[in-house]
Parts: sequence; C-alpha cells; structure tokens
Amino acid sequence: MQRHDDVHFSSSSIRIHSSSHDQSFLANLQSCSKTLASQLSTTRLSLGRLLKSLKNRHSSPRFTQNRPNSPTQMLNSITQLMIGKSSLAPSVSLSLIHPAQSIWSDSGADNKGLTAGINSPLLCCASLSLTRPSESTQSVEGKDVIQQQLQKGHSVSRNAEERVLISEVLVRTKDGEELERKDLEMEALAALKACRANSALTIREVQEDVHRIIESGYFCSCTPVAVDTRDGIRLMFQVEPNQEFRGLVCENANVLPSKFIQEAFQDGFGKVINIKRLEEAITSINGWYMERGLFGIVSDIDTLSGGIVRLQVAEAEVNNISIRFLDRKTGEPTKGKTRVETILRQLTTKKGQVFLESLSLDVYSMLQGKRDVDTVLAMGIMEDVSIIPQPAGDSGKVDLIMNCVERPSGGFSAGGGISSGITSGPLSGLIGSFAYSHRNILGRNQKLNVSLERGQIDSIFRINYTDPWIEGDDKRTSRSIMVQNSRTPGNLVHGNQPDNANLTIGRVTAGIEYSRPFRPKWSGTAGLIFQHAGARDEQGNPIIKDFYSSPLTASGKTHDDTLLAKFESIYTGSGDHGSTMFAFNMEQGLPVLPEWLFFNRVNARTRKGIHIGPTRFLFSLSGGHVVGNFSPHEAFAIGGTNSVRGYEEGAVGSGRSYVVGSGEVSFPMRGPVEGVLFTDYGTDLGSGPTVPGDPAGARLKPGSGYGYGFGVRVDSPLGPLRLEYAFNDKHTGRFHFGVGHRN
Repeated sequence: MQRHDDVHFSSSSIRIHSSSHDQSFLANLQSCSKTLASQLSTTRLSLGRLLKSLKNRHSSPRFTQNRPNSPTQMLNSITQLMIGKSSLAPSVSLSLIHPAQSIWSDSGADNKGLTAGINSPLLCCASLSLTRPSESTQSVEGKDVIQQQLQKGHSVSRNAEERVLISEVLVRTKDGEELERKDLEMEALAALKACRANSALTIREVQEDVHRIIESGYFCSCTPVAVDTRDGIRLMFQVEPNQEFRGLVCENANVLPSKFIQEAFQDGFGKVINIKRLEEAITSINGWYMERGLFGIVSDIDTLSGGIVRLQVAEAEVNNISIRFLDRKTGEPTKGKTRVETILRQLTTKKGQVFLESLSLDVYSMLQGKRDVDTVLAMGIMEDVSIIPQPAGDSGKVDLIMNCVERPSGGFSAGGGISSGITSGPLSGLIGSFAYSHRNILGRNQKLNVSLERGQIDSIFRINYTDPWIEGDDKRTSRSIMVQNSRTPGNLVHGNQPDNANLTIGRVTAGIEYSRPFRPKWSGTAGLIFQHAGARDEQGNPIIKDFYSSPLTASGKTHDDTLLAKFESIYTGSGDHGSTMFAFNMEQGLPVLPEWLFFNRVNARTRKGIHIGPTRFLFSLSGGHVVGNFSPHEAFAIGGTNSVRGYEEGAVGSGRSYVVGSGEVSFPMRGPVEGVLFTDYGTDLGSGPTVPGDPAGARLKPGSGYGYGFGVRVDSPLGPLRLEYAFNDKHTGRFHFGVGHRN
C-alpha cells in the first residue's frame, strides 16, 4: 500500500489468470441494470382514461465487456482500442410499465412478459437498461413491446409522441427520499434538458433526459416515476449514486509506473465515482502505452466493497523469437549464412518481455522494435530486416518472427579520394583505391578488409580484421587487429624545401584495439600499437636530416621504434554533424627497449552546433600537447583545409602544442547546395622551437594565423563536397577543396 496525498493505492505485479467464462469488464461499477417498462392507457374522450398497457418487461444484461480469451482476441481488442473502435459508453434502452407489474431481477435472470390491462390513475415507472453497443442486435424488451402493440393494432410511435403536461420535476433516491448530497441532486437537475416544471413531455423526451442523467457519470441507475397529484403530474427521477472512491488496486501492470496511476486517479479520491472521469483515466493509461508504442490495455475494471476500484491490465508477452532468412531475389525462405545467435544477441528484445507492438519483464515497444531493426541493419550484413508479431496459440503470448535478407558477404571494390597532405603539382592530391572485404566470416559478423590506396606520392596498404562483438562478452566489446604499411608526404612539418625536393614518412604499424560503449552516447577505445617509422627521399632512400639539417628522427637513426598504449573516449550527441561532440585521445610511448621512444601525447576536440531556423551555427575547438622524446614529423601541424583555411597544409606552424578554433554559419541555397561563411584561428602556443631541429623556425612559419572566407557545399553519395575560398591574415587568397566534414 502506498499513501499519496490522502489517496490509498495498492498495486500488485501478481498475474491473476481468469477463466475464459469471466466476461465482466465493468461489473459492479454500474449496478445491476433494472428493467424499464410502462404501460400507458389512452382515451379518446378525456385525460382520465389511461394509456393502454405496453407489455412485458426486460431484464437487461449488466454493463460488461467480454475479456479476450485468446491471444488473437486480445490483440484484436488492443488494436481496436488504439484505432478508436472500442468504447466504454453503454447504450440505453427504455420502456414503460405500470409499477405494479414491475419485476426486479438479477442481471442474469430470464426476461418474463407481463400482460394486463390497467385502469388506474396515471402512474408509470421507468428503469435503465445498459447494454454494450454490440449487443444492440439482441432481443430487448422494447422490441417485444413493439411486437405486442402491433398485434393489438396500437401505434407505438404515436403513443411515444403524445405529450403529457408535467407540473413538477424532482430528483429523489430509489426509495423516494431526498438525496443526502445536494451537489448530486444539482448534477442530475443540470443534466435535464426537456424535463422542466409546467412543460408538456413525450416519452421520448423523458427517455432522453434519463440518458443525460446517466451520462453525467455520477449515477448507476435512474428510474423516472410519474405520479398524478391534485396539482398535476409530478415527474420524479429516482437515482442511485455511485459509491465514493476510497482506493485503487491495479493488477498485472508490470511496466506502468505507479506514479502515473496515482496521478490519473488521485483527483477523484473521496468523491463519488464519476464514470466519465473514470473513462478519462482509463484512456490516459491506454494512451501511455500507445505513446510509447506499447501494446497494453485496461482489460477489466470493477468496484469492490468500500469504494475500492480494481483495474486489470493486459500486457501481451513475447513467447519466442525466431529468425527467418529470405532469398533476396524471390523473397522465399532460404538457408542463411549468418548464425542465428549472432543476430539474437544484437536485439534488446528478449523472450518473456511484455509484448505491446521483444528475453526480462520489460515492455516491448514499436520504438524498441525499430531500434532492433536498425541495430541489425547496422551490422552491415543485412539488406532488409522486418519484425512480424503472431499469436502464440492459446497461451496469451506472442511470437516474433524477424525476416532477414542477407547482403552478399564479400567482394572487390575500387574508388578514389583526395590527399590533404599534398599542396602542389598536377593531380598531386588524387588517390586511387582497391579493396577486398568479407563482411561475415564464419557467419559471426566478423569482418576482414584488405585495401590498397595509391597516389602520386603517398600509398597505404592495410589489412584489418574486426570482431564487432566478442563472443561471450556482455558489454558489447569489439576487437580490431590491424597491420599497415604506409608512405605519406612529410611536407606538413618538413615541406617547402628550397630544392623542391619531397620527402615522405614511411610507417610500418601493427596493433590491437578494444572498444566498447560504457555510457549512453559515450564509447571508449584502448589498445597497443607498435610503429616503425622513418623518412625517405624521392628515390626511396632513408634519410635522417632535411635540407635545413633538422633531424627527421628522435633517435638519430634512420627509424624510430615506438610502442604506444592508446586510450580514447568519445561522446556523440544525435550523430548528426551539427550535434554536440567531444573526443579525448591519449597516447603513451612505452620504452620496453632502451631505444624505443618515451613520450606522452594528449589531444582533444569538441564541436557544438546551434540551429536558428534554417541557419546553422557550428563552433569547433581542438588542442593538444606532447611531453617527452618524440619524432619531429609527429609534431602538431597547423594550417590547411581541415585547420586554418587560407594557408597551405601545415604552413601556420608545427609544435609540441596547438590550439585551433573555428566558427561557421551555413544556410540552404537551392536543393542539396548550401552556402557557408567561416573564420578560423590557430596557434602553436610558442612551442615551435621546442620541436627537435625547430623545423617550423627554419621555414619561417609564423606560429599563429587566421583565415576567413566563404564557400558552397553539396551533398553527394561520397559525402559533402566542399569548395571554399579563404583569405589569411596576410591577405592572400586560396581555394580549398575537400570531401566529407572537417575533422
């Protein structure tokens, strides 16, 4: 039991299975409906003669809703509720009989006809019969009366339209006494539309006002009684108010927050139960499920003794999840190459999960299903994925079938790109590439990629093996093993040599990395990487000094050997380029052997985007620092397309430390084209002379600088194509072309 603002709530997660014969939905919330009948005698000569009797009375059914007794019925009822086909509103039928002939019975009693001719003062009794709209086709008392009247040659419609003058209208209890609560009396009187003192009424108008009193929600029965007095005909509406709301019991709501239930019902505590307010609370609960894409419904509601309202919630559970592979051409079931367990472990949907549109007792939702589909597609081995729910026999649960269409597991590809490290020469920045990849080794979603990139100067040969999720790990840890042989231009640090000679930096690298998400939107990477690096001239011969006699290695040998312990943490917002991003990277050189380099390098970058209408502002900041003995060609290079625009690559400076900031404003122009205005600033924080050999000082790099300009960007299958023109602080203009977003 919980106590909340004087409201007593009791919730239970114990599942109570009811039999298929229990069809009560709102039993006891409405009282047993009583029959409504009357007889009117009509006279041709005077008002003293009575209307002739309308025969039979009807023992109407209780206000019930059949609870689903099979998974199919459960899903159908839930679906009808969600699309607005289910209603709690009862239909009302009315007939009139003389009170002396009225027989009160339980809701399950058989209907019995009454036949008698009455000659007495006008005295009629009416009671309300509540039935579900679907039950309107059943035999009701009004239909029996009509048939009897037709057999006697009387016109019911004529009698129903005949008017009787009413001198007084009162609201009383079912025993004819005044109501203790005057507010309920006022509610009943306020609901009346036609029935007023000194008005001439028809049976139909009385019937409609009975409807209105019941529809006010405060009363479980209403019986109109007309009494002939010396002052005229007095019309009394004998009502029975609902119980006062004293507590709530909610059963089988495994995922519905108790706080939400409390907020939905607490305003009614201590007040007479109002059916309309109760319907609103039920609608809000069903809406809570719907808004979250959950298949849930209030399946039963009734009142217990003492004004306790009991809710029963139906939440379908997942019985089983199966994977079905379909042929990508014919769509027919086929044998898949991917292991079933490889797919199942990607899903947040689990067996036993509550099904409401996925193995835990959380609710499965359509949103969760979409995330599961997106996750399986992100594996890169599926062409199409869909989830189909089906009833699991008569168990009241649901089976989920995931249809998967596999992509070809491997193949060759070719492409091209642009190198940012080469700034001069015809077609010097173009790179061609050739690759072979296998996306699904042994059906475990493990990937092998062998690639070769070749340009006029630089080249990269790389073998990479990745296991996106190590088997047996519950933290979604991935593993990547890499071997690479690369040759890249050295002009970022050691460029602009007077003899126009180009030197390259050759690296042989091998390493292993482990990555995993450790918080929402946060991921981390740790690994060990060995690097063997050195400089070569245009003929490919090893060199240890550049034209200015600045050393090209830290060890003084032709190559530097380094064992790096790497750690990286990345935060990403929505994943869009304009969303918030933060990345921190640290590398520690481990001197396992005396000649191996020992240093520490940290680097951080962040980005923040702000949208104002169609305009987007993007701010970025990056910086880093190196402590220890490191190779000069590993210094931070400042300037260029991805740094300070308006300068050549690395022309601002190269140092142990750096800071680069950038601000952009972009706006749509036409179709996929957008315009951009930008400004950049970068500095080495005076650390250029601390780099071994001071390569920046020998080349008269300023150490700091800024640029500004404009450009256009076009979305393409290769990514954003950027064409920009920038001026630097020396008023020199320069074009920049790039593919993809800035780093």
